[in-house]
Amino acid sequence: MKPTEETVSDEALMADAAAGDRKAFGTLTRRHLRRSIALAQRVVGNAADAEEVAQDAFLQIWANADRWRGDGTRFTTWLYRIVVNRAIDYKRRRSFAPLDAADEIADPAWSAETVIDGIRIGAAVDAAIAALPDRQRAALSLCYHEEMTCAEASEILQVSVSAMESLLVRARRVVRARLQPLIRQKDGVRS
Repeated sequence: MKPTEETVSDEALMADAAAGDRKAFGTLTRRHLRRSIALAQRVVGNAADAEEVAQDAFLQIWANADRWRGDGTRFTTWLYRIVVNRAIDYKRRRSFAPLDAADEIADPAWSAETVIDGIRIGAAVDAAIAALPDRQRAALSLCYHEEMTCAEASEILQVSVSAMESLLVRARRVVRARLQPLIRQKDGVRS
């Protein structure tokens, strides 16, 4: 029985793409584009730039498909490494801050206070994460949003597992410290 498009592994598709198979590369792109954009967005901070980063990453993969070794490395590890590196490079090149997102219409089932608290907390968390150094922000994104293990994320960022754990500890510590005034205020404690 011939394998279907859904059952062929990423690595086999990449090997075919390295041999010039555009259909195999198209399948890989369809499988991983949405998650690549989401990962890029968490690093660069907005959807439009994230789409550009992800497209650039896939173009780089197609242009360098012959470099795919398939030596036990998962395709997604290679892909996410390229996306993270492209996102960090893109963010460094862009020196201006993105426009603030337009306010969303509140769900009528929620009270205004709940909505405002949620927006304020969400904005504070987003701002605290956005202020992190690029590698710490990428580490958080890979481990929490992409649900990767430290070992998988460390491979993508090309650091040791202990260095990845250190990035995560420092990132969580900084985010917690930046959110502490908001937590105190919510609990009714004045600083």
